[in-house]
Amino acid sequence: MQVTLLWAAAIMSVVTFAVHTFVGGPRVAVPLLANNNLPKASKWLNYYCWHVTTIYTFFMGGAYAYVAINSEKIELIVFLSILNVSFAILSAVVAMKGNINPFRFPSTSLFATVSILGILSIVTK
Repeated sequence: MQVTLLWAAAIMSVVTFAVHTFVGGPRVAVPLLANNNLPKASKWLNYYCWHVTTIYTFFMGGAYAYVAINSEKIELIVFLSILNVSFAILSAVVAMKGNINPFRFPSTSLFATVSILGILSIVTK
């Protein structure tokens, strides 16, 4: 397992968390909460989902760092890589469904980058 790539994945996870929280928060969460046209349940469920992503991206960085320190925990990298590939694909599909370039959603490239680093850490020596 390539520990340097795990640290790179951990750093990119922190970048993903920071972009989500400090760039996306004002651009996505604040306007969502200000919107009075959405049904109440839809608005607050979307806000809940926003925070699920916040929590996940925060712990994702810690998980990659944990495996960089405890390299025998390869199954955690497999699990995270599957999730992150899934999130990158989901981001691209949702963007395309809305007729938006998938790379306009930072989640597409950020989750893809983290997953690629995780996968490469497993398959390279």
